[in-house]
Amino acid sequence: MSDQVLSKQAEPASIDKLIIFSNEGDGTSTDISGGIVQFQYYESILQDSIRATVTYADTGNAVNGKTAMDGLPIVGTEEVNVVFRDNLEKKLNLKLYVNKVTPFADSSTKNLVQLDLVSKEFILNEKTRLNKRFDGRISEHIKKILTNGNRNGLETTKDLDIEETSNNYNFFGNNKKPYYTMNWLCKMSVSAENQKSGDSAGYFFYETAEGFKFKSIDGLLSQKQKKSIMFNDSSDKQNVPSGYDVKALSFDKDNNINVQRKLEMGAFSNRTVLFDPFTCYYEVVTLSAEEKKENLKLAGRELPKFNKEFDSPDPKKEFSRTSYYLLDTGTLPSGSTQQQIEKSREQNKQLKKIISQSIMRYNQLYSSMISVTTAADLTLHAGDAVFVDSPELSVDNKNDNVDRRSGGLYIISDICHHYTPRGAFSKINLVRDSLGRKGNHTTNRL
Repeated sequence: MSDQVLSKQAEPASIDKLIIFSNEGDGTSTDISGGIVQFQYYESILQDSIRATVTYADTGNAVNGKTAMDGLPIVGTEEVNVVFRDNLEKKLNLKLYVNKVTPFADSSTKNLVQLDLVSKEFILNEKTRLNKRFDGRISEHIKKILTNGNRNGLETTKDLDIEETSNNYNFFGNNKKPYYTMNWLCKMSVSAENQKSGDSAGYFFYETAEGFKFKSIDGLLSQKQKKSIMFNDSSDKQNVPSGYDVKALSFDKDNNINVQRKLEMGAFSNRTVLFDPFTCYYEVVTLSAEEKKENLKLAGRELPKFNKEFDSPDPKKEFSRTSYYLLDTGTLPSGSTQQQIEKSREQNKQLKKIISQSIMRYNQLYSSMISVTTAADLTLHAGDAVFVDSPELSVDNKNDNVDRRSGGLYIISDICHHYTPRGAFSKINLVRDSLGRKGNHTTNRL
């Protein structure tokens, strides 16, 4: 079993260094770790870049008798080397860059400054445009966009975790930014391993301390848990129940199924109207989650069940959202002239098998949400799977049964590691697409 995270480990943890390097190129730098008032580090599957904010007190003797802001000076894009750890000695060593400087609480003896820090690629994204043609599998496009140089890609050297797609898509960059293009490609992607074409689609592109990730929704939901978290009202704050790795300090459930909103977004049924302007081909495709659930990778036991009183007696009219699309038949075929002619009747984007499916999966994923706070745990990252349990509500106060409806596997949507002189904590937002506990909480797996 992994090291257990106890509440006592929420005591102040170490920020070993936070060194800011001057843009002047003269080697000037300063370490502000000794003056840090608050440090927060963020990851999210909805965020293209890792981010951090640091608030520090400057007494005016950081660089040659001046404040760090004036002595370096800090104007933006400065390289920042930050090393911090939790109380289990897990360490993160990150190279970030200053995106925004906010001075406040100035006085004659000291001032407080907040720095917003981002990854290098976040800033390069604003100076990079894609102006080439991309042919082939979408997962290969993502790799090229991240690694290409000469301002036609982000030229990253970070580790890439790219889940292979089964579908191709040809397109021109059209002078778009890399992050915009990769997020645009996410909703058109089908996993070769974890999704069945026509039943499910949709990816997330995001960054963690481990590098860049391009992962399918079903791939995230089919992971084994990295850790198991238990929340209970036990007065014994130092012991983690058997089989669990982490004891939560706080726990909040949020059933995010707003019926009107979910129906509006087509989370469980929708209709797609397809039209080919060259052949006048016209097709109406109605899709429901109920008929596709057997081929979905669900985190829980089942999708939410709604009152059948609201079902339409005509299956073709059972939808809550309609999308209209023109087919792109014969668009940008690859190969020689003869091969392009032979492919002129093929669709570039398989709209019938992708669009409705990805709409449903994105909106299903945030059906059930939990927020927990634990002692700082730097082994956890956005996109990781964790198993969460809490006690079942019962009139019997000696009831030790877990809640089998809300318990089970969840995906980390957002995580923030929060450091202050008073303590170090991890606030984690967890999501999943379905209800009902399945699987085993223990991480003692073969």
